[in-house]
Amino acid sequence: MEQSFLAYLRGRCRSLPQVAVGIGDDAAVIDSSSGQTIACTDQIIEGVDFVSGEHSLHDVGYKAMAINLSDIAAMGAIPKSALVTLSLPKSNATRIAGDVYEGILEAATEFQVAIAGGDISTYDGPLAISVTLLGEVPTGSAWLRSGAQVDDALLISGAVGGSLRGRHLRPKARIELANRLRELVQVTAAIDISDGLSLDMDRLLAKSGVGVELDIDTIPIHEDAIAMSETSGRTPFEHAWSDGEDFELIVTMSQADADKLAEEDLGVKLTQIGRTTSRTGLWKRENGRHERLAPQGYVHK
Repeated sequence: MEQSFLAYLRGRCRSLPQVAVGIGDDAAVIDSSSGQTIACTDQIIEGVDFVSGEHSLHDVGYKAMAINLSDIAAMGAIPKSALVTLSLPKSNATRIAGDVYEGILEAATEFQVAIAGGDISTYDGPLAISVTLLGEVPTGSAWLRSGAQVDDALLISGAVGGSLRGRHLRPKARIELANRLRELVQVTAAIDISDGLSLDMDRLLAKSGVGVELDIDTIPIHEDAIAMSETSGRTPFEHAWSDGEDFELIVTMSQADADKLAEEDLGVKLTQIGRTTSRTGLWKRENGRHERLAPQGYVHK
């Protein structure tokens, strides 16, 4: 449903005033007098993204901010301000709002984001938290999914897989890493990993019209993926390939820039896992032959 609805929405919005980059990337790009504004929004809902009886509402509030911060990082931007909307169940609404906002304020303090406004309402339904985050980049410098070139290096931050062991509630938005990369190299394309390494990587490559030859043995697998594999019936690699909610960055850049980063302390490990090719899709080389890999992950219905 999601992709078909987005196609419909893009068509319906063509007659409206346009922004520099709209529907279809990690965040919008909006022209302003001092550069460009980056805008993104995300919502998490009780029973879909969390269960308040099992998960700390403080952590839930933190996640609501952090997933938007991750989108801002994927655009190479600096977060500036947020609008927060809480839809609260009528029972214990004040306590719930306070607990959630403590997590929101923790993330806002950590990344120096102003809470610019929002809305709070109560109703006969589950807790829902919507955050709209605004950031800034110099004009024309936002990282998009569409800029990767053939023979670019493809790299990912951190390690992936097994986030449902708890990391999905406390994601580490890679704002600082994005700032360092902007200082040191020319990132050609970027996306954050929300629905699964392979699925989000495939989305970036499709937008850029390229493919990738992967060295799958170099994919950094998180220790949580290894732990989950002991009881899940899936291998650590399968968890890393498709689990999602890692909120790490996938970036592309020239091989020369990637080589230069090997000498830099970035504060977080950045691993090259492949190189882009003119042959579209995800590929690995096996016994001298190319084998196509299927992207997997969470697909919104």
